[in-house]
Amino acid sequence: MPEAIEMEIKDKILQAAFRLFMRNGIKSVSMDDIALHLGVSKKTLYKWFENKDQLVMAMLQDHLDKMVEDCGSFTIQAKNAIEELFQMMQMIRQQLAGMHPSVFYDLQKYHQPAWQVWITHKNKFILQQIARNLKDGIEQGLYRSDFDLDIIARLRLAQIEDVFNPEIFPPDKFDLQKVQLATLEHFMLGIASLKGYKLINTYKQVVEQD
Repeated sequence: MPEAIEMEIKDKILQAAFRLFMRNGIKSVSMDDIALHLGVSKKTLYKWFENKDQLVMAMLQDHLDKMVEDCGSFTIQAKNAIEELFQMMQMIRQQLAGMHPSVFYDLQKYHQPAWQVWITHKNKFILQQIARNLKDGIEQGLYRSDFDLDIIARLRLAQIEDVFNPEIFPPDKFDLQKVQLATLEHFMLGIASLKGYKLINTYKQVVEQD
């Protein structure tokens, strides 16, 4: 079988697994469920992934790679630091729409190697992205310059993870998408200069009209 076709099959498996995991939670989706969803035999599935742990790891890495690519595009396309955050808001809306609240819990409890990959990604790449955006915003006069950048960057990182903590935001009472967007907006308003505050309101009006 040509390599291009084989990679296409592998990508379809990863995409199907991602959709099922996000919709139903990781623990409740079996390899049988994924094979049935794709209309393929389990033999085909196990040709690519020896077990569910391996599939979860590959799915997560594929998702994180796409996130890195998207963030790179935001950095290039955005006119300023605040516009970049609004582009992030749109990505959050898409990613969390219909996401099962147990996904992060399942990852941490049942797939520790994959969870550690997420932790490393969060503590390195995401933290760097936050710090860079803060630096850009200060240089552009859109963020205040009277805060400790390292502290505020880590505070934002903690906010991102706290949203998924069921003890803080019980999933039967809070919508993950709304909470994540609310915390990001609160964060933006807290660091914005007067110039930045006015720009945030301008972007909000455009988003609300859409």
